[in-house]
Amino acid sequence: MLTIGQLASYAGVTIRAVRHYHQIGLLREPERDASGYRSYNAAAVVRLIRIRTLAEAGVPLARVSELLDADPATFAAATTEIDRRLRTQIRELEEHRRRIARLVGGDSLAIPAEVVDYLDRLRATGAPPALIEAERDAWILMAARWPEAIPELMVDKVAQLANPKVIRLYQLLARISDDWKDDDLLRETADLMSELFEQAAANGELDLQDEFTPDAAFVHLMDSFANAAHPAVARLRELVAERGWTGWTRIERRKP
Repeated sequence: MLTIGQLASYAGVTIRAVRHYHQIGLLREPERDASGYRSYNAAAVVRLIRIRTLAEAGVPLARVSELLDADPATFAAATTEIDRRLRTQIRELEEHRRRIARLVGGDSLAIPAEVVDYLDRLRATGAPPALIEAERDAWILMAARWPEAIPELMVDKVAQLANPKVIRLYQLLARISDDWKDDDLLRETADLMSELFEQAAANGELDLQDEFTPDAAFVHLMDSFANAAHPAVARLRELVAERGWTGWTRIERRKP
C-alpha cells in the first residue's frame, strides 16, 4: 500500500494534484487506516496515470470521469469531439499570434491592413515617425467611422505617393514638425498645399468628399484632432485660407 506521496510520485503528478482530483471526484479518497493515514493500492496508481494522461492530452477535467468509464465507441466519439475543439482552439491561437506579430510595430493596432500598407509606403519615403504616428491615429478614427470606405481611400492615397509634389509636401511637414515657428517654411508649405488642392479640384477628386466625409460632426472631430496634433496646423489653415481654401479633413474652395 502506498502513501499519497508515493502515489503521486509513481503517477508523475504532484500531491496537490492528487488532492484536487479527490475534491472534484475523479479519484476516490480511501479510508484512513488504524494509524490515521490513507493508503492507496495499485488500482489507484493506474487510475491516476489514466487521469494524468487524459489531462495532458487536453481533455477538460470535467470530461475525464466520463472517458475513464466509457465504452470504446463512446470513448472514440468523445475524443474525436475533443480533438475538433482543440483544433479550433489552435486555429484561434494561431490567429492571435498573427495579430500580435502585426502589432509589434504598433501601426496595425485598430487599423485595416490597407492602412498598414499605406503607412509602410509612407515611411519608405522618409517621413519621420511623428508624422507616421499622426497619420496612423487619424486613420484609426476614419476606419472606425467608415470602415467600408478604407479600401478605396487607400488606393487613392497610395497613388498620391507617386506624385513628387505630395512627397515634397511630406518633406516640408517633416521640417515643420521640428521648426514650426519658421513662417517662411509654413508659407511654402501652404503654397504647395494650395497647388495640390487646385490639382485635386481639377481632377474631380474633391467631389469624392461627399461620399467619404458626409458627416459634418465627424469632420469637425477630425479637424479638432488635427489641430491638437501639432501647433503648426492652426497657422497652416490660416495660410491656406488666405490662398482660397478652407477645411482640413474636408477641403473646399473658399467662398468670395
